Amino acid sequence: CRSCWDLSSGINAEYGYLILEKLKVITLRNLFKKIYLITSSFQMDVTNFKLALNWQGLEDVDLDETECILANMINDGFIKGYLSEAHKKMVVSKVTAFPALTDFL
Repeated sequence: CRSCWDLSSGINAEYGYLILEKLKVITLRNLFKKIYLITSSFQMDVTNFKLALNWQGLEDVDLDETECILANMINDGFIKGYLSEAHKKMVVSKVTAFPALTDFL
């Protein structure tokens, strides 16, 4: 019914936004996992992640913002590791650096 659709369109817009935000985080996680697989190292320069974000069209992302994105992903559990701000490196777990997405969804 038309009135039901009008009533639920606001709700659908809110869920749509939340889904897009979740997809953005998952996409970034997958991009960062690809960098991990390509470098095949447990210690990675944050610059590599910045270059990947720039390559994806996010030219305005600087090194500090890249570190912030990585820190949030570590905090949220998408990446198991820590950031070494002094060395500008991210060190990930040797066992499970990127937990399965089923743990979050």
